Amino acid sequence: MSDSSPVVVIGATGGQGGAVLDALLEAGVAVRALVRDAVSSKAAVLADRGVELAVGDIVSGVGLTDAFTGAAGAFALTTPFESGVDAEVAQGTALIEAATAASLPYLVFSSVASADRDTGVPHFDSKFEVEKMLAGTGIPHTIVGPAYFYDNLLAGADALAAGVMPIAMPADKPLQQLSRRDLGRFVATLFQDPGAHAGERIDIASDELTPAEMARAVGDVLGTTVSAESYDPERIPSADLSAMFAFLGDRGYEVDIPGLHRRFPEIEWQTFAEWAAEALRR
Repeated sequence: MSDSSPVVVIGATGGQGGAVLDALLEAGVAVRALVRDAVSSKAAVLADRGVELAVGDIVSGVGLTDAFTGAAGAFALTTPFESGVDAEVAQGTALIEAATAASLPYLVFSSVASADRDTGVPHFDSKFEVEKMLAGTGIPHTIVGPAYFYDNLLAGADALAAGVMPIAMPADKPLQQLSRRDLGRFVATLFQDPGAHAGERIDIASDELTPAEMARAVGDVLGTTVSAESYDPERIPSADLSAMFAFLGDRGYEVDIPGLHRRFPEIEWQTFAEWAAEALRR
């Protein structure tokens, strides 16, 4: 990969994109971040870190071709959570059209683990539609399928402080999970040798433990007792997220974690306990 050509990061001010941006910068890779507003406070922070800014929008597709032009590659993700799964597929279409127009040399697309396994989860299925569209192009690409992110736990910080970890799945069901830091490092590793990974679909996870084990690890960090409190996923207002937790409580992801970690030991995969010790003591 050329030292002078940047890697474009879509979602650079978000969780996934931010982790990828951090890892690329740590690896000495030039980064061009796609931002909606070049004068926002978040964009200013990126610019201060030496990141090139490109104004554009994955939702509308505006500015994508210009952002991709002259780049060594791009990390991209789509989202159904602003306008629904049909909009996510439309984002994928815009992404592919822009990458084709710019003759993008390599694309890493962040999907979700098990999206290719007919789960019936709406946003898994919409991401797989984008995957299938990509497969029909000549764009060299790798699909990364992240499992459940550790950081999702932080949405219930108040409950944790009260000694409860609510989760819409059985407390004794193993859940494959992922550190955002590890996602970033993994994607940065792919960009070190794109030719070695083009055409692959790789599901990734850092650790696997039950909600009950998660609660104990959180309690150890907080110095208190935390209990996993299971509830029916049908109580979740979002039909999409309800379907996801029903899937997680039944089939669950199927990442070959030992094989993955043997293949990519340089990631130094972060356990849930290690993540909790950092994230919950801040």
